[in-house]
Amino acid sequence: MAKKAKTAYVCSNCGHDEPKWVGRCPSCGEWNTMKEFSIAPEPHRASSSVALGGGISDSPKAPVRLSDISAVDVPRLRLHDEELTRVLGGGLVPGSLTLLGGEPGIGKSTLLLQTVLSITDRTVLYVSGEESERQIKLRADRLTQHTSSMLYLVCETEMQQIFAHIKNLRPSLLIIDSIQTVFSSALDAAPGSVSQIRECATLLLRFAKESGTPVILIGHITKDGTIAGPKVLEHIVDTVLQFEGDRHYFYRVLRVGKNRFGSTNEIGIYEMRGDGLHPVDNPSGLLRGTESEGLSGIAVAAAVEGVRPFLIETQALVSTAAYGTAQRSCTGFDNRRLNMLLAVLEKRVGFKLAQKDVFLNIAGGLRVGDPAIDLSVISAVLSSNVDTPIERGICLTGEVGLSGELRPVTRIIQRVAEAAKLGFSRMVIPASNMSGLENRPAGIDIIPASRVEEALRVLFG
Repeated sequence: MAKKAKTAYVCSNCGHDEPKWVGRCPSCGEWNTMKEFSIAPEPHRASSSVALGGGISDSPKAPVRLSDISAVDVPRLRLHDEELTRVLGGGLVPGSLTLLGGEPGIGKSTLLLQTVLSITDRTVLYVSGEESERQIKLRADRLTQHTSSMLYLVCETEMQQIFAHIKNLRPSLLIIDSIQTVFSSALDAAPGSVSQIRECATLLLRFAKESGTPVILIGHITKDGTIAGPKVLEHIVDTVLQFEGDRHYFYRVLRVGKNRFGSTNEIGIYEMRGDGLHPVDNPSGLLRGTESEGLSGIAVAAAVEGVRPFLIETQALVSTAAYGTAQRSCTGFDNRRLNMLLAVLEKRVGFKLAQKDVFLNIAGGLRVGDPAIDLSVISAVLSSNVDTPIERGICLTGEVGLSGELRPVTRIIQRVAEAAKLGFSRMVIPASNMSGLENRPAGIDIIPASRVEEALRVLFG
């Protein structure tokens, strides 16, 4: 007797599956996210080695003594993208599993496609479960600066068929776009469910470690900006990359959330153009606008993301609350931290902003988490409140404490050097950072301040 097809309901936000429809997902709590999937019946459940057509060996390995293991650095696969290579810690490690996440349309597939198109000495297999070969070809034609005859495309979602292609082609690099679309027929679960994502990621990890082939996975994200699916997915992979940015702006930021083979302090900055993503060598020049000089509510901050210093514009607008209740709105900055800084400005400095709307924007569409831009946020807010522009040529850096003190920041020499390189003549820094500036660059005056009131006195007299 033939088995009937099963039906499962999978949450599009987190990947949780239920046998029956529910209005609210029991895992993430989102409403109306359960989607119906039909599961084809399998005649029998096959083991991993049989289901993968021999792509993974089931023979056990003998334990190896730690002293017998060679600690020689393995040569990495260098990519023709300096930003991506630096973020990965020098390139792809053989046998590594990398997860790249980001919002829809942010440029994940474009970034990987233009990267593998530049690889001409190794075979690359690009597995797409969301697009056809023609769609990928059209995108590749737009990336006119890259050509490669070593890239092979296949549109497949079943893991057994994917491993059959891998066995025939034996690629040096494997890309799965995306992990939420592939499934293993050995499981009676819908594609994108928690069990399917966990099983497919585990099979790919085992393949990568045994064959020494680096694998890159593209992953969907939830409404909260986290990787969709089980949290164990991020524990399985070796590296987690997050591609961020506003689709209405040109700039994209590649961050590292986890890296077993390198530092998590590196970031890559790209500019989206019609012919693909271009690395930004000097982000300070792009994130600062010269047309805003002489206007109130503008302050320039020396920020550091990872180990990379750059200067950004902090823009603020303060106006009388039109509806009685003051609004607090941020773009590219933490809204709760803005409320804390406004409370410090009112309590320690004496400016009353409770009945005024405050709008804050980080120019360029980037999201900055460096606390060293606190001083520039307060300065921009006060500049807009009193409608007095900050003098041209002044750069600010400093973390603001709850008592109104300026706390020291990291990498102060790199921040000062970046400001001096872009022609700033003065820079206000925390007084406790002066001990690390014995060899500071010439041509820029350093103004120490221990409290917010001292820094604001320098700016506004």
